[in-house]
Amino acid sequence: MSTTVLAAGDHFVLPRLLTAELRKATGAALDVRELTLPWPHTPFGPVGEVVEASGTEDELIEALQGAEVCVTQLAPLTERVLAACPDLKLVCVSRGGPVNANLDAATRHGVAVCYAPGRNAVATAEHTLTLLLAAARGVGDTHADLRRGVWRGDYYDYDTCGIEIEGATVGLVGYGAIGSRVARILAAMGAHVLVHDPYVDAESLRGVAEPVGLDELLSRSRIVSLHARVTEETTGMIGAAQLARMPRGSVLVNCARGALLDYDAVCDALDSGGLAGAGFDVYPEEPVPADSRLLRTPGIVMTPHIAGGSQEVAHKAARIVAAEVGRYLRGEPLAHCANPQAAPRR
Repeated sequence: MSTTVLAAGDHFVLPRLLTAELRKATGAALDVRELTLPWPHTPFGPVGEVVEASGTEDELIEALQGAEVCVTQLAPLTERVLAACPDLKLVCVSRGGPVNANLDAATRHGVAVCYAPGRNAVATAEHTLTLLLAAARGVGDTHADLRRGVWRGDYYDYDTCGIEIEGATVGLVGYGAIGSRVARILAAMGAHVLVHDPYVDAESLRGVAEPVGLDELLSRSRIVSLHARVTEETTGMIGAAQLARMPRGSVLVNCARGALLDYDAVCDALDSGGLAGAGFDVYPEEPVPADSRLLRTPGIVMTPHIAGGSQEVAHKAARIVAAEVGRYLRGEPLAHCANPQAAPRR
């Protein structure tokens, strides 16, 4: 008897990628239905009580009728959806965390929810380095000038030209899957890397980075890059007081989450010369409002929350969730289950 699976992809993690990986990973008879959600052509956002979801509850309920498994990146797994789909036993979210799933409701309805840790760690680390290098060398402003046909020789002035990575002290706030990769790359480039992460032991940093407190990291680092998760403790952790501790003419990069940082304080620091440059992929409001100071403050290089976007990421995400479905069908323990108390038995 075949198992019915809904592959609720989007325009990044395509339904056909999910289907192909499911067939390779399971070796089982599957009845795979495909649904294409509108992200990223339409921004994700709150749906019901969950955040960062795409599509509607109604279309998902219809597509899930009779389905035992759902693999998705952004489908809204809300209380209403879960209550309306009694056959559903397993949801695999192809993201680093299942923010589009109501875990409490899933547990009450006996639905296990899995996720895909590390799927975009390489892409985000590489993009962080892209913004870090661009911000350190003023690439954003020089590029914009050249596109306007303006050749400015004053960018070679001592006070405006950039800084090198080799020999620089670079501070990383957070040392998870992304931060640790950035640290290794920077160390290979000859930087002295400092790390602030209260959850990492010093031994794991040996030969790569020096563990320090946040204040020391800020005061010693010419370049600072944020890699922390958003918690009550880390929300707004970098504001005017923290920026003032950084050496004058420093560079700040954030490819983690917008809530970590006071962006008005960053603009003030750039205007005053406290910061020489900044690189951002995440923002307090997305899309960035047309009247945002970020769009008119010199020294900022910006990308629209694409650090985790590469073709390889889409394939990795599909493989990770398909592997979980394979474990489920074989009756094996799930590797990345967010609510193990609801882990199903077949």
